[in-house]
Order: sequence, then C-alpha cells, then structure tokens
Amino acid sequence: MLEIKSLRKTYGGQGRTVEALRDITLTVEDGQFVCVVGPSGCGKTTLLRCLGGLLTPTSGEVKVAGQTVTGPPDGLAIVFQEYGRSLFPWLRVAENIELPLKSKGIGRAERRKLVDESLSAVGLGDAGKAYPWQLSGGMQQRVAIARAIAFQPKVMLMDEPFAAVDAQTRADLEDLVRTVWQRFGMTMLFVTHDIDEAVYLGQRVVVLSASPTSVLENLDIDLSDERDQLKTRSEARFVELRTHVYARIQEAKGVAAR
Repeated sequence: MLEIKSLRKTYGGQGRTVEALRDITLTVEDGQFVCVVGPSGCGKTTLLRCLGGLLTPTSGEVKVAGQTVTGPPDGLAIVFQEYGRSLFPWLRVAENIELPLKSKGIGRAERRKLVDESLSAVGLGDAGKAYPWQLSGGMQQRVAIARAIAFQPKVMLMDEPFAAVDAQTRADLEDLVRTVWQRFGMTMLFVTHDIDEAVYLGQRVVVLSASPTSVLENLDIDLSDERDQLKTRSEARFVELRTHVYARIQEAKGVAAR
C-alpha cells in the first residue's frame, strides 16, 4: 500500500543546504500498522509530508496503492499533532467533519450518515452540535480522527497526534486508534517520539537514524494483537522490545545506552 524508494529530501536557502532525508526505502503492506520513531529532528515529519504529497522529494519515489505521489493522493488522510489548528473554531463538530466530504462530492444524506458513524466510532456520538473550543484537547483530537475516518481512507498517516494531551488521555487515544484500525482495516503509518507508544501500537516499528536520515532498523513487534495498557506494558517481551528500540535510538544519537 505504501512504497518508498531511495527517498531524499533537502532544503535550501540563504546559501545553505540541509539534507533532511538521505535514503529512505520502506514498504507497508495493505492493512498494516507501522510506527516510525527516531531521534528528535531526524525528519519524521518531513517523511510523512512527502508521503502525503505535501512536500516534493528531492529524489526518489513515493507510491500509494501503486500510484506515484505528486500531490495529496486519493484515499489518504492525515491527522496532525496540532488538533487545535486543524479544526475550524467557527464550525460545529459535525460541520468540521462534513467539510472534506463536501469537497469529495458526497451527497447530503450520505455525508450525515458518515459523520454520525465516525463520531460514534470515536465515542463522541452526542458532540456533533458543539464547537471545537467547547471540547477538551483529547476530545478535539477525537474529532480530528473522526474527520479522517469519515473520509473513508485506505491509508491514514498520523504525525505525533497525542503529543499535546495528558498521559491518561493519551492512553485512551492509543486504544481508540487501535480499535479504529482493526474496525476499518486501513493501513496506518504512525509517527511518534514515544518509544513505549510505538511498541504498544504497532505491528512493526521503523527506527530512523539521526539526520541526514536513513532506516536504521525495521523491527517486527511480536506481541499479541490484543493489547492492554496494563497487561501488555508489563509483559517481559514488551520490555525487551522497548529496550531494544531505545538502545538503537541512543546508538543513532551517538550515545551509549545505559
């Protein structure tokens, strides 16, 4: 579903060139949940934006469902970290979710059905008439996820979507995302700086090197498909996996893991 071949991205300006991504080659199969981690500033967001057609690679190729990405591809949705800036405060929750469906040319009755179903899927069935600013941060991020679900994407990209919420809300949203992924069968690429979150959520964890970035390791997460915040995180295998990922990131940073 996702193919990245020899992806390279450089930024230039004022006589200075910065190589953000040097050589990223990665595939994600249809229906997989893959998490991406790496040192701060390693280009995780740049990678996601190249995948979403928001940035043009310097070289290399990105494909979604076999089609080369030259702009935002059909069937792909992105959930950003800054939920407060991705929702229109003057529109009610249901209207925020409905807006991209209008641009897709979906009829009014079908739009309303999709809005209701997506709000129900994220546990906000009664919040459609509220304004975003009347909701908590965690609830606003649920709205952003509902908007992505309603779009019926084949691929969902998530860019550190829970970084701005408290720990308890974060745990709830992690379980919500896994439930949504299992229910709708979409392909998920989830960027995070949180190692424990990556191991808890993903079927695979891709570890990136420090900038200029390449893939350091592509690690299968051999935990049960049924994850639980208490039980899974206390398992010896979970601890082994998160310790391994932590050590690789420290290695990428040039720091000896303790």
